[in-house]
Amino acid sequence: MKQDALNRGGAPVGFLSQLGPVEAGAVLYLRLWCSGARFQAQAKNDFAKSLGIKNGNHAFKSFIELFNLYSGQARRPLMHHDVHCKCLGADEACFANFIGYASEGDREDAFLLASTVVRPDLAPSLINLAAEFGMALKRMAHTPTIHAEESITIH
Repeated sequence: MKQDALNRGGAPVGFLSQLGPVEAGAVLYLRLWCSGARFQAQAKNDFAKSLGIKNGNHAFKSFIELFNLYSGQARRPLMHHDVHCKCLGADEACFANFIGYASEGDREDAFLLASTVVRPDLAPSLINLAAEFGMALKRMAHTPTIHAEESITIH
């Protein structure tokens, strides 16, 4: 694969501020997870504080399984921007829209996006995890105790 093709996934295509809460949350937690143990612990804590320990741990586990399948079976390495970056990268936009479609029950569009990243036979499992994660993000967006924005300034 040419280096230019590899870098396309990180190409800025917009700004986080242009996304809805579910999609922005998906990008935020993708970035946190990819940024090391300290940020991973913060993400887990956000879920527990917003959803309660039991539901938060369940949602976080779904996210980890989703991430591992999404990135582990991807056709090429996935690119992401820094946690504090205001830009939205191409791979991040795809991930955000995939989570958004899945959380809305739009399985056909979710399947199309998932199929561009992983083999089509893996897409249904990925969609189920994405729907679960997306629903957790919806609940978190409507919970006044969400703390992700308080600890990390994106904009």
